[in-house]
Amino acid sequence: MHSTPAASTVLYEARGAVALLTLNRPEALNSFTRQMHRDLWAALDRAEADKTIRALVLTGAGRGFCAGADLAEFDFEPGPDLVQRADPGPVIDQAFNPTARRIQSLRMPVVAAVNGVAAGAGASLAMTCDIAIAAPGASFIQAFSKIGLIPDAGGSWFLVERLGLARAMALAMTGDKLPAAQAKEWGLIWDVQDDPLAAALAMAEKLATMPTQALVATRALLRDASTRTLTEQLDVERDTQSALGRTHDYIEGVMAFRQKRPAQFKGE
Repeated sequence: MHSTPAASTVLYEARGAVALLTLNRPEALNSFTRQMHRDLWAALDRAEADKTIRALVLTGAGRGFCAGADLAEFDFEPGPDLVQRADPGPVIDQAFNPTARRIQSLRMPVVAAVNGVAAGAGASLAMTCDIAIAAPGASFIQAFSKIGLIPDAGGSWFLVERLGLARAMALAMTGDKLPAAQAKEWGLIWDVQDDPLAAALAMAEKLATMPTQALVATRALLRDASTRTLTEQLDVERDTQSALGRTHDYIEGVMAFRQKRPAQFKGE
């Protein structure tokens, strides 16, 4: 078991085939600084470089999951160029968007253990993960309208995909809190569990024994389905199946099925 020094804003721990990443700014509800994005990217790189890691869990330290961007990093000092200095565009372009793209392009499935509030880009982060499991007391807040902004870090896309336009619109406009139980009922997240970290680790351990490339290909197919016609999607399914048909895990899966034995997938 390997772990990172406690000074890091993102803790890394290898638990067998699962990497546990913990956002580690509990005093600020794990709100993102630019440094925390860099630490998260380094942790993701570390997980991807370790061939034994085949699933990942992302959670938060303390009582919150992630409160989005740390507004203390924005320069609101009165004076010249205030508008330019306070512009949220650059940090979205340089930090939040790369984080969302990075998680969605990982070579392994990602499970979020939403231990507490997920606000603003923190809610987007939870939705960027493949599967999210929340604590009963957790909540999801589209905090952007309260400060004159719009859902970002993928939030405006994921909300419509998960909830439909009516619910997404009202949540995003009002900024009202969505409790975990309702988030599950509406389809924003997969499950609510008293111990979301234990449940997320169990889910990740299960996924880590499965055909990793097929899981990641499934992510891409489902995510992009709404951008294609049925005819186009059928072609992409065919091509993806053909590519997966050349993997060890496909051959092993079919052989195990025919021999009535448990399959030994390698993620290859």
